[in-house]
Amino acid sequence: MKRIPLGLPEIVSSGPLARRLAWLTGARLLFLTIALALVGMFYLRDVYDTGSYTLRVSLATLALSFAVAAVYAGVLRSGRGLERLAYVQVVLDQVTWTVVAYLTGGITSGATSFYGLSCLLGASLSGMRGAAAAAVGAGISYGGLVLALQRGWLKPPVDQASSLYLVSSDEVSFYVIVNLLVLVVVSLLAGTLVERLRWTGGELVLATERADRAERMAALGRLATGLAHEIRNPLGSIAGCIQLLKTAPSLCEEDRRLCDIIQREAARLNDLVTDMVDLSRPRTPLLVNVDVASIAREVVVLASGSGRAVSDVNVRYEGLSSAPVRADGAQLRQLVWNLVRNAVQASRPSDTVVVATRRTEAGVIELSVVDQGPGIDDAARERLFDAFFTTRSQGTGVGLAVVKRIADDHGFTIQVDSSAGQGAAFRVTLEGPRSEPPPPGDAIQLG
Repeated sequence: MKRIPLGLPEIVSSGPLARRLAWLTGARLLFLTIALALVGMFYLRDVYDTGSYTLRVSLATLALSFAVAAVYAGVLRSGRGLERLAYVQVVLDQVTWTVVAYLTGGITSGATSFYGLSCLLGASLSGMRGAAAAAVGAGISYGGLVLALQRGWLKPPVDQASSLYLVSSDEVSFYVIVNLLVLVVVSLLAGTLVERLRWTGGELVLATERADRAERMAALGRLATGLAHEIRNPLGSIAGCIQLLKTAPSLCEEDRRLCDIIQREAARLNDLVTDMVDLSRPRTPLLVNVDVASIAREVVVLASGSGRAVSDVNVRYEGLSSAPVRADGAQLRQLVWNLVRNAVQASRPSDTVVVATRRTEAGVIELSVVDQGPGIDDAARERLFDAFFTTRSQGTGVGLAVVKRIADDHGFTIQVDSSAGQGAAFRVTLEGPRSEPPPPGDAIQLG
């Protein structure tokens, strides 16, 4: 079973990451072309041999970079492994800048500042991990260049002044320490700033969602207030007339069945009006000690005698005989009723809905409503408790929004376990009473 996340939304998705990688690939090639052109202008201005060592290495590096960019484009086109591609890019960038540093003075080259640029790019792509990967790649590449030049494994470019590459041991230590320190500082700063920006972006998204929800609730409140009495008055008349009509002895069985349908649909419409009013006009809960086990059993009995549960869905209670909690009794009853009604509506003929209470290891009461319906797919998870969002053709998307609002007002937490085709389990963790000891956890069943 998959747990539905109810926290911050994911800020970086594969779509934006792919676009950033595509832009950075093009910008990287342009920047490298300019850098290598500057190498030719400033380091080869007195060399007229077009086949010089530095020029050949520069052209080979540029050609290899374009070839690697073509591989990047292929991976981007497939849309798979984009985060891994981001790490590969920043690490290979550091290798490329090491080649540029080798061609422009080796250990003392000013091109080592490009390492910091790649750390910034890594942070922009993958946050702190991307910056760390870029820093590690730079440290290994630069360290390898220093070691190779000092040990004589790599000779200076033959077409450049050898004095540029003659560095004493003290100077080597100085440049290595400074460059590594700059890498660490740039990586930490870039990674921290990107993570803070990402978190701020998540908070902004949540604030925007809350503002949108508040606006929808205000519109719903105005609508519900205006329509509640206008709808409920004729509904009461319809229900009363149908109840009287059913007592007429002249009615045949078909007429009674039609009366039952009218009565059931009128009750469903009344439930919808109630949900809309509850959602649009929340009230502060009046906290007292109530028995959630007793409330759950009452809701099970009520649900078993109404709607589809009369004919083809079995609703039963399992769990504690007594479970006192601090809550508003009426609102808690509404929460349980909406969860049970949602489970029944999601169930198929002959399915079973189980309403249960238990005491967790932490000593708090947990209420659960489990169904055997089609489950909740990935697309519906993020909006499960949004007002007016529903996956059913006859749903209104109000019942679960009321559940979430009541839970938030009480400080309850909701966990939803579900996967497509395997049903759904809604678990509400309730705070225990403050003045009464926990009752014995004997279990009963009520079918």
